Amino acid sequence: MTEQAAATPTDKKGQFGVQRIFTKDVSFESPNVPEVFRQAWKPQINMDLNTSSKKIADDVYEVILTLTVTAKNEDKTAFLAEIHQGGIFKIEGLEGPALHQTLGAFCPNLLFPYAREAIDALVVKGSFPALMLAPVNFEAIYAQSLQQAKAQAEKAEVEQTH
Repeated sequence: MTEQAAATPTDKKGQFGVQRIFTKDVSFESPNVPEVFRQAWKPQINMDLNTSSKKIADDVYEVILTLTVTAKNEDKTAFLAEIHQGGIFKIEGLEGPALHQTLGAFCPNLLFPYAREAIDALVVKGSFPALMLAPVNFEAIYAQSLQQAKAQAEKAEVEQTH
C-alpha cells in the first residue's frame, strides 16, 4: 500500500498511508500441558483488546494493538496467547477528533487481521485446535470509549460542584 493509498473514512482531504506493519511482542503459555490434553476440549475463551498510539515524527504515528486470548478448560488455563501488533502510519491533514478516530479505530481495524492470524498460528503450534477469532468492530469500541469518557467527565464535574 502506498502512502497515498486511501483517505480515511473520517476526512476526504486527509492523506493516509501504511508505512509498516510489525510484531512488537508475542508470547504463548500453556501451563497445564500435558494434563489439559487428557480432558474433553470444551474451552472458555476470553479475549482482551487494548490500543495505544504515539506520534513518532511529523504526521507519522505508531499504533499498537494488544490482543490477549486466554482459554480455560475445566477451570484450568489451557493457554494464554498475547501479541502486540504494531503499525507505522503516515497521516496528513487530520487533526482533533478525526485524527483520534483514525488512530483509535481505523488503524486498529487494519492491524487486527495480522494479530488474529498470529494468535491462531501460536495456538495451533501449541497443539490446540485452530482458533478463529471473530472480527471486531473497532468503530463501535471507539464510540463506546468516547461515551464512557464523556460520562466520567460529567460525573467529575457534578462531584466538584457538590
